[in-house]
Amino acid sequence: MSRIPFIHAAFPDPAFSKAGIEQRLKRHFRHLAARKAGPEDPHPDDDADDRAMKDGITDRIDIPWRAAHRIARRAEAISACANRASPLTRLKPEDRKRLEVLRKGVVLVALPSEHRADEIAAALHAEMPWMAPATNRIWQDLQQSVQRGEPGTHILPQLLDGPPGIGKSHLARLLAELIGVPGLTLEATVENASFGLVGSQRGWGNAAPGRMINLILAELVGNPVIFVDEIEKAGRADSTKGQCFSLTDSLLPLLEPTSAAAWSCPYFEIGFDMRWISWILASNDWRSLPQPLLSRCPPIRLERPTVQHLKGFARHQGAKRGLSEDSIEAICEALDQAAARGYVPDLRTVLRMLDHAERMERRPPLQ
Repeated sequence: MSRIPFIHAAFPDPAFSKAGIEQRLKRHFRHLAARKAGPEDPHPDDDADDRAMKDGITDRIDIPWRAAHRIARRAEAISACANRASPLTRLKPEDRKRLEVLRKGVVLVALPSEHRADEIAAALHAEMPWMAPATNRIWQDLQQSVQRGEPGTHILPQLLDGPPGIGKSHLARLLAELIGVPGLTLEATVENASFGLVGSQRGWGNAAPGRMINLILAELVGNPVIFVDEIEKAGRADSTKGQCFSLTDSLLPLLEPTSAAAWSCPYFEIGFDMRWISWILASNDWRSLPQPLLSRCPPIRLERPTVQHLKGFARHQGAKRGLSEDSIEAICEALDQAAARGYVPDLRTVLRMLDHAERMERRPPLQ
């Protein structure tokens, strides 16, 4: 893992804090007072001051109120002048404290070799073979990331288009797990404006940073996998001043590596390096999406899984969960019976069946 600078702002120097400067000025005042009160040293040096401080001589000297007041004002002026160049100084103290964790940058998780990229692609395909058009793209991106020697693993933005319940969100979660990075799922039908993802500007009553920056601040990993579901159902919010806040519009600068490298947070009003995020968007019908979004991530069409696909997924997931062979075969038999009646369940139904079987096997025995 490598570490990169994440925030485009210089942090205030702790040495120039008001408290630190005030402490140094008071110490200097006591040294001057001690020299004035005692016999004058013809060759004053710093070692003499250090010895006096160790002996506790200067600490016993009281500073008059007027002098202390002047020192406090001088320290405040010096600190404000020294830290004026940092945009962080205009933030609230609680916001500055939150961003303090970025002083040493963030970590980027990278794959050790092309072989590991092959293993991830093979694991994705083994569990979800009907998602082959998407997993092939992911495989190519992972390999290129390793070949280029990039500090962090990421894939190019993808738009997975297909019927609901075929496993688009499951693929994104599994990819994040296999790479070893945090994951975030955003439902566009619930958070249809841009506020939930990127945050809201100061001045709004509920102004706050978005879930994207909150995730990185919490995990300190700069290349998470972010999944946005049903992107075509995202709406827009209009302010009383005529401003439009659309989720699709807010994604455009984040999907371009150049603009994402210096993305400006609406809440903090500071630039952050977001170019290492892996974006996976999902839609049920891409035709209603705006052209600027489609030009950044052309849709990858996916089809429904067959009954054989679902049975293979049930066996693969059942073995991973440690389910008994009887439970797995019962799920496969239920899928065959549903298909015989002309109904093919979706992946969500299979996951619920697996969850139910796991609860049944893990429940405590009845007395």
